[in-house]
Amino acid sequence: MTDPNAIQPSELDQLPDRDPEETAEWQASLDAVAKAAGPHRAAYLMRRTLERAEGTGIALPKLLETDYVNTIPTAAEPAVPGDEAMERRITAWNRWNAAAMVTRGSKYGVGGHIATFASAAWLYETGFNHFFRGKEADGSGDQLYIQGHASPGIYARAFLDGRLNESHLDNFRRESGGNGLPSYPHPRRLPWLWEFPTVSMGLGPLSAIYQARFNRYLTARGIKDVSDSHVWAFLGDGEMDEPESTAALALASREGLDNLTFVINCNLQRLDGPVRANFKIVQELEAQFRGAGWNVVKSLWGSAWDELFQLDTTGALVRRLREVPDAQVQTYQTRDAAYIREDFFGKDPALVEMAKLLSDDKILECFHLSRGGHEARKVYAAYRAAVEFKGAPTVILAQTVKGYTLGEGFASKNANHQMKKLSVDEFKAMRDLLELPISDSHFVDGVVPYGHPGADSPEVRYLQERRAALGGPAPARRVHPVAPLPAPAEKAFTAFDKGSGSQNVATTMAFVRLVKDLVRDKETGRRWVPIVPDEARTFGMESLFPSLGIYSPKGQTYEPVDRDQLMYYKEAKNGQILNEGITEAGSMADFIAASTAYATHGEAMIPFYIFYSMFGWQRTADQMWQLGDQLGRGFLVGATAGRTTLTGEGLQHADGHSPVIAATNPAALTYDPAFAYEVATIVKDGLRRMYGEAAPGEDQNVFYYLTVYNEPLPQPAKPQGLGVDEGIVKGLYRFNTAESAGLSPVANAPRIQLLGSGTAIHWTLQAQKLLAEEWGVAADVWSATSWTELRRDALEADEALLRGEERVPYVRQALHGAEGPVLAVSDYMRQVPDQIAQWVEQDWSSLGADGFGLSDTREGARRHFGVDAESIVVAALAQLARRGEVKATAVKEAREKYGL
Repeated sequence: MTDPNAIQPSELDQLPDRDPEETAEWQASLDAVAKAAGPHRAAYLMRRTLERAEGTGIALPKLLETDYVNTIPTAAEPAVPGDEAMERRITAWNRWNAAAMVTRGSKYGVGGHIATFASAAWLYETGFNHFFRGKEADGSGDQLYIQGHASPGIYARAFLDGRLNESHLDNFRRESGGNGLPSYPHPRRLPWLWEFPTVSMGLGPLSAIYQARFNRYLTARGIKDVSDSHVWAFLGDGEMDEPESTAALALASREGLDNLTFVINCNLQRLDGPVRANFKIVQELEAQFRGAGWNVVKSLWGSAWDELFQLDTTGALVRRLREVPDAQVQTYQTRDAAYIREDFFGKDPALVEMAKLLSDDKILECFHLSRGGHEARKVYAAYRAAVEFKGAPTVILAQTVKGYTLGEGFASKNANHQMKKLSVDEFKAMRDLLELPISDSHFVDGVVPYGHPGADSPEVRYLQERRAALGGPAPARRVHPVAPLPAPAEKAFTAFDKGSGSQNVATTMAFVRLVKDLVRDKETGRRWVPIVPDEARTFGMESLFPSLGIYSPKGQTYEPVDRDQLMYYKEAKNGQILNEGITEAGSMADFIAASTAYATHGEAMIPFYIFYSMFGWQRTADQMWQLGDQLGRGFLVGATAGRTTLTGEGLQHADGHSPVIAATNPAALTYDPAFAYEVATIVKDGLRRMYGEAAPGEDQNVFYYLTVYNEPLPQPAKPQGLGVDEGIVKGLYRFNTAESAGLSPVANAPRIQLLGSGTAIHWTLQAQKLLAEEWGVAADVWSATSWTELRRDALEADEALLRGEERVPYVRQALHGAEGPVLAVSDYMRQVPDQIAQWVEQDWSSLGADGFGLSDTREGARRHFGVDAESIVVAALAQLARRGEVKATAVKEAREKYGL
């Protein structure tokens, strides 16, 4: 059996020891200290030695965890360069109004959160007064990712500042009247205030990292120097359980993003109870961030603890703080001094003696009130350390009390996240605690009053002067007037009008070729931001590597293995391509940062993010909602699209539903183009709408989702005639008729309208030929470029009718007078084309690839789902048979003929 006390083998055994005797002496010294002074003294000496080594530049692995104390000693804290008493009064007003707003709204049942801001008030106030740069100075200011549940406090401060009035506060979470405030940070609902939507939780930290990274990208490429901008992300300790919260920590440290600071409000509580009941979330986060290469600053204890630490001559206090689990710390917050003496101090003889020197009031002050996140001096010291640290991002772990100052009924209670109001008596106690000049007479009929010291009060003047010195109000979103981007040269778009002749071209390749031409445009080419998650070669984009370069803050420090090839792998400090590796979430965060640069930095950028369509909306749809919330613009491109088109990959890669998910997003314009010229037409119109001269009534704050396919096929020429471009953009146009296709049906032949989207139109065209040549049926073929846009137009027409306006949906106009029934086909589930069924006057039927995907050839998969040309023929005959226009036996004959 192995001796547990024996020294285990380590990696050091592989290294040569030039002086084993000296090594043994060091080890013996350590053993002697541990024996004579105890293991804690030995550990202290070792840590001091490691600290010394790091300070002198000796390369050693860092400790992942430090003691449960403040990183910055009290003696090293800089003085706060403002009026702390004034800032305390401002914070008191904000606390009051945040709680009053939610309490007053509770009578409408709209909810709200009080306890989060109560714990984080000083974290925000210190930043607003001393650190957060506004938009009115040079540059772009700072980017603030505000914790969603703290929004009442931000509204309260804007009320004090005069940017909001009582009517606004009274309409918190009641927006339909037009004067309301959204529950959480939401640029689409309050676009002059909020820049970044941070709910759903977890998306804020991920987006903040990529925003900081995109800032560096803009500067490196010479688009705009935003090196003075700093990204601040305010997060909850419970929020850090979301996988997105920590997904990109290594990226931030790898690229040295010292323009980024995370501030994690460690109130030790999540929605239902402790974040880490039996453990310590601060220590866990410290190890996680240190391991990822971040600078970590802990601000855990307030100044009341200074006396206790000075009395801790044996280290017993620090050891006890390290071992007490978080849930017990919360319990101390709610118990009396006698309990704390027994449970906390009574575990160690040295602590028992220490407790004898402390009054009950001192113990309660420390354990009930004094936290590092509740003192301006502690918070300022942490923020100053963060902005001065160079070479890595910083995370500040600030310990607070959830529900701080709200009274014993709130502080540290498990249920406080769901508690939406205080009683009048609780408000009066809070008023007395905060020393606010609000008399009992202001409580009329039991309604809690808002508090304001006056527009010309010292508090408001101080607040506004501090913001003026820092560059204007914050948070704030500014869309600076930007001239529409000039349209690229027409030839980039018309290159596809003649078709590809006998050459097979997939629509994925057509899109990539279009982008290659557009990035060469002298006016707008530099503004394109190609984003790809390690699949550039899959999509045929490797030709862009040497011409555009892949962005890397280090450039290329190695000789690429394919340097002698024409399309070698080229990284560059000013590279244009963002090749993110295998992270769709990171790529979407990139896209969001680029797509909103027109507002964040006053620079219109044109991102396109190309990805396996199956791994877009299914995997990152939450971020696509975030994109819409943040009013982003750009092109999402779902490549290798469709359920039957990607041969051999099977269930996990077969996308039959992304247009369904995309249709739920009001900001997404979803297109399923069939041909190269359709891709070009849609992109051209998207550039006009998002970046050029939008038509009256058009919302520019949209983004496009295009599905493109990896099936190489001959690309037809663009049909000539009026309405083709309009039809492509609106979602439907007639590609051909049986006659124009040269099929010459017999006189009075039964006729059917075949609607196909994406790659399905090719099977539809084959079916058109079979119907004419083998069954005497005339079929007209329509290209449905966007089922979703057809539906939205029809919904708008319905709404107009309810208002008494006469309006006919475009789909009904387009199909007006078309003979026979309609059969719609796509490579997606039938729900996709069925979106428009109720607005089609003709008899309707559809085919689609419902169910799970499977591995097979394209032909085999299409036969399996019943969407191949022969299946379309049988479905068309069945429709006509029901109308009595072909014999019923024809359906059975066709099934047998084609082996269905």
